[in-house]
Amino acid sequence: MPLDYSVIEIFTNEEARCQGKSLGTAVVDYIRGLKIAARCIVTRGIGGVFENGEVATQSVLVLSYNMPLKIEIILPSAALDVVLPEVEQMVCEGIVAVRTMRVQSHKTERRLLPRHFRVKDVMTPSPKSVTPSTSLKEVAELLMSSIFTGAPVVDKDNRPIGIITQGDLIYRAGMPVRLGLLAVSDQGKVTSVLKSLAPKQTREAMTSPAVSISEDAPATEAVNLMVQKQVKRLPVVDKHGKLSGMLSRLDIFRTVMQESPNWETFRGQNIQVNNLRVVADIMRRDTVAVPAETPVEEVLRVIDKNDIQRVAVVDQDKTFLGLISDRDLLTAFTDYHPGIWDYFISWMPFSERGRAKKGLNLHLRLRTAAEVMRTKLITVREDTPIEDAIRLMTEKALKRLPVLDADGKFKGMISRDALLRSGFGYPESNIRLLSESGDQ
Repeated sequence: MPLDYSVIEIFTNEEARCQGKSLGTAVVDYIRGLKIAARCIVTRGIGGVFENGEVATQSVLVLSYNMPLKIEIILPSAALDVVLPEVEQMVCEGIVAVRTMRVQSHKTERRLLPRHFRVKDVMTPSPKSVTPSTSLKEVAELLMSSIFTGAPVVDKDNRPIGIITQGDLIYRAGMPVRLGLLAVSDQGKVTSVLKSLAPKQTREAMTSPAVSISEDAPATEAVNLMVQKQVKRLPVVDKHGKLSGMLSRLDIFRTVMQESPNWETFRGQNIQVNNLRVVADIMRRDTVAVPAETPVEEVLRVIDKNDIQRVAVVDQDKTFLGLISDRDLLTAFTDYHPGIWDYFISWMPFSERGRAKKGLNLHLRLRTAAEVMRTKLITVREDTPIEDAIRLMTEKALKRLPVLDADGKFKGMISRDALLRSGFGYPESNIRLLSESGDQ
């Protein structure tokens, strides 16, 4: 079925300018920013003549630097009335023409992260950093006040030599709880934890050497590196090897939100989009769920046994009701029984902690999952496009999203890590092969 398209043709020259840019660059930037199903081509002629009598030539005797330029914009005719007036205003020198085009088919490859993006286009510049001698108390305070859970460690010349993360503070420095839990604890507990970290220095807990990347590297290369090395963030260095930025998954997701068009709209225009993926393609289906009547004591055991931070709550038909996180449990029970803190800072299994505190144990046994779960949650369906999931998780600062089917039944969860593996760089199978071969 033929498609109704139009072509805007601009005949101009290399000296033509628009807002300080060459006209070709300005038009390309404008079309890219529209995020519509349009293509733009800029070609440079090898010779020509203009109506004012000026001749453009590549002759070695009369060398011209003002060669003719042709800019073509191919777009669905429905968008012509929006684009043409803007283009006409941009062209201060040249001819603008329009013609119709009979398009038999339009096919495009979906990309979450365009190839032309470099790490420096995506990263967070001038990040806060620490040195090997920085106290872990300062590190914890820095991370608690940040949306990130890791910071680069630099030497005296500002070169990255490692990274210090929440995981390092927990497993190497003995911090008893996650930073998120610490942040919602009472000030006395926070002061106690920070005091225990104060005598220790970053060099005692940091991960070294740093896995870093050049600011001029393709952004897709950085994504592949993050997936292969299983890291959430990368220090970025300039040409001298000095820290110039930090690249996190959030930086990548924000770029996707800004740059990706609405692929579903493209499909509605009879444009064939290849490699479209939905949430069902990447979600985890082995996520733990508990019935609504489950005692909170059992929920704690489930969290502890499976080394997870949250569980879904469902009814007898597997319909999704809510979500319980370790933070929910801590905040829900602190007012009832201060001993709940010990559940999160002790290395004993939950069952042993319960026997040690019979009063709290009874209290937890009498309360059910339905009483402490959160119900005002953002969820997605299995057929939700990945781009929409990225947008939701980025805008709402979510690390995971529950996935439901059309009937509201709980099917699984998606995470930031799963999104990162969903098609930014190498196909996931290639990443697996690289990792298995040791080529990292």
